[in-house]
Amino acid sequence: MLSVASRPPSSLHWSHMLFSELLFALLLVCLVAGMAVVAFTVASISRRAEAQGAELAELRGQLAVGGQVQETATSDLRERLAQTQTLLEGMRAVFVARHQAEEDARQSLRRLEAVLAGSPSRGAAGENILEEAFRHLPPDMVRRNVWVNGKVVEFGLHLPGGKLLPIDSKWPSSAALQELAEPDALPARRAQLAAVVEKEVERRVREVSQYIDPATTAPFALAAVPDAAYGVCRSAFAEAHRRHVMIVAYSLTLPYLLMLYQLHLQFARSVDMEHLQACLMEVDRQLDALDASLENKLQRAVTMLGNAYQDGKQVTARIRASVRGIQATGRLDDGGDPVRATVDEPLLSISLRQG
Repeated sequence: MLSVASRPPSSLHWSHMLFSELLFALLLVCLVAGMAVVAFTVASISRRAEAQGAELAELRGQLAVGGQVQETATSDLRERLAQTQTLLEGMRAVFVARHQAEEDARQSLRRLEAVLAGSPSRGAAGENILEEAFRHLPPDMVRRNVWVNGKVVEFGLHLPGGKLLPIDSKWPSSAALQELAEPDALPARRAQLAAVVEKEVERRVREVSQYIDPATTAPFALAAVPDAAYGVCRSAFAEAHRRHVMIVAYSLTLPYLLMLYQLHLQFARSVDMEHLQACLMEVDRQLDALDASLENKLQRAVTMLGNAYQDGKQVTARIRASVRGIQATGRLDDGGDPVRATVDEPLLSISLRQG
């Protein structure tokens, strides 16, 4: 206390002043440091905010670009869907038009076939089908319009050994085949139509069997029919086999002939044995014809002869009765008029000659 009190007033004032300045300087430094910290913090926050703003702007730009891309993709997808729908509508229209055209063509073909039904053009159509099939064979393998037994067969397959295989195209009832092709036909009606077609095929088989000649042809013949007719045949195959005729569909004619030709090359017998078999088949067919002739013609003749024999017996009996009556009359008139007796004798001789 004494030391402080003993100091001079100027030194005290100076020391107090230095302390205040030091304190002020310290406060100023702290303030500047705080302001620097605040400025740095504000600058950092500002930079961060700017970075976030930039990122946000970039994100917004990306979102905008994504939205535009999505809109473009959506628009493109919608456009493609519209094009696909347009194509589908066009395809549907084309399909409907094509179906209608096919139906019209089918109806026209049916009308044309109906017009040609029963005319020689049907046979020509079958010949054209076989001609197209035989076009793939060697020219010398198939002969056309061959005369056999006084008739012309459409085609003849030249077999090893010189014989011919008669091939004829037969087109059965077109109306029945056309009605069989209808999908809504009743089963009972289908059975009736199949029977009609099969009877027609059997009749055609009998025609083809006339082309078999043991001297010039194979012991069997081939009848080509439409595939629809071939599909309904049942008992016609047995009838054809009995008459040594093979029924083949148009679509199977060429492979069947090639297989038959190959088998004939591989397993053909000698010419004499083959000729013998053909002759035996001809004898069998002629025996069938003879049986039919005996049954239909000779039986009636025998019946007529029997009736004539019975009538003759009755007439002879009546004549004998008349003669005996005349003789009995002559005996009863014994010793009568001689002139009458002489007259009766010529009458008796005349009656006997007439009898």
